[in-house]
Amino acid sequence: MATPVEEHVRIESIDVLRGFALLGILLLNITLFGLHSAGYFNPLVPFSETAAHQELNVRVWGAVSVLFEGAMRALFSMLFGAGVVLFTAGRANVRSLHFRRNLWLLAFGLVDAFLLLWTGDILMVYALAGMILYGLRDWSPRRLFITSAVLMVVMGVVLGAGGGYFEQVRTADPSNPIYTEFAAQNNPSVEAYEEELGERRSSYLSAFAWSAVHMVGVMFGFVFLVPDALAMMLLGMALFKLGGLDASRSVGWYAGLAVVGFGVGLVTNLWELRQALVADLDLLATYPIFIPTYHLGRLGMALGYLGLVMIICKSGALPWLRGALGAVGRMALTNYLMHSLIGLVLFTGLGFSLVGVFERWQLYPIVFAIWAFQLWVSPRWLNRHRFGPAEWLWRTLTYGSRP
Repeated sequence: MATPVEEHVRIESIDVLRGFALLGILLLNITLFGLHSAGYFNPLVPFSETAAHQELNVRVWGAVSVLFEGAMRALFSMLFGAGVVLFTAGRANVRSLHFRRNLWLLAFGLVDAFLLLWTGDILMVYALAGMILYGLRDWSPRRLFITSAVLMVVMGVVLGAGGGYFEQVRTADPSNPIYTEFAAQNNPSVEAYEEELGERRSSYLSAFAWSAVHMVGVMFGFVFLVPDALAMMLLGMALFKLGGLDASRSVGWYAGLAVVGFGVGLVTNLWELRQALVADLDLLATYPIFIPTYHLGRLGMALGYLGLVMIICKSGALPWLRGALGAVGRMALTNYLMHSLIGLVLFTGLGFSLVGVFERWQLYPIVFAIWAFQLWVSPRWLNRHRFGPAEWLWRTLTYGSRP
C-alpha cells in the first residue's frame, strides 16, 4: 500500500513519463512534417546533392530507428491505457463520460488531420481503440498481458507475411502493379518527388487538397494501427494495475526492467539495422512494420525507457527536468496539437513552405528548439492555470460544463 508521500511521486511519475514520450515522438514525426512523405520509411529521402549529406542522413536515420522508432509511440499508448483505468475508476455515469470523452478526442483528431494537415495524427486511432478499452478495463493484469502479447505476435506474423508477399511479387514480376504502386509511394521518381513538395508548399489550399487525399489513404491503415495501439494500451493497463507505471515498485524492479528492456530492444533493433545495411537500404528492409521482430524491438526499448524514467522519479534526481517534463505531460494534448500547428506554419504553404528544404539531419535542431520551448512554456502556463487550453476544452466538452 502506497504512503501519502509515495502517492505524489506516483502521480508525478506518470506525468513525467507522458511528457518524455510526447517529446520523443517528435523525433519521428518531424520527418513527416519536414520531408517528402516517403521520408519516414525511406532513409534515402531527401535526395541529397552530396554523398556526405546522404551519409549523414542515413546515420541519423539509423540512430533514431534503433533508439526511438515505435518505442515512444508504445510508451504513449501504454499511458493512454493507464489513463482509461484512472478515468473510469469510481466515477459516476462513467460509461457515458468515457464514450463522450473518446468521441471528442476523435473530433480533435479530425481537426488535427484535416485542418492542421497532420497526416500522422494518432488521436483518431487512440479514440477508436479507447472505445474498445471500456469493456476490458476490469480485466486482470494476467489477462491483459496475454491479450497484449497475442496481438503483438499476430501483428508481427501478419505484417511480416505482408513484407514477404511484396518480396515474392517483386521477385516474380518487378512490373507487377501491386509492387510498383507501393514502390512509387515510398521510393518516388524525381518528378513525383517535386510534384508533392510543390503541392504542399504552394498554399494552404493546395496543401489541404494533398493532405486530404493522403489522409484518406492513411485512414485505411487504421485496420493495422488500432490493434497496434490497443496492444500497448492493454499492456499499459496491466502495468498500471501492478504499480509499474506509478513508481510504486522498487528501484531494483525498475532497474531489472531497464536492463532487460534495453538489452532486448538494442539487440533486436541493431540486428534489424544491420539487415537493412546489408540489403543496401532496400525499401522492404527499411520498412519497419514489415519486419517480424519490429514489435519486440520497440517494446524492449519502451520498457527500458520506462524503467529508467521511474528510477529517476523515485530517486528525486533532476528536479527541474522532472518538473518541466511533468508539465509537458499534463498538457500532452495541447503540446501534441502544438507540434501540428508549428509544422503547419513552418513547412506548408500557409507559412514558410519549408517542406523538403532541409536535409534529414537538419530537422533535428528544429526538434530541439520545440522541446526547449515546450519545456519552458508548459510549467509557466500551469503556474497560472489548472489545465492546458486543449485539456480545458476537452474536459468542458466531456462534462458539458466549464471546469
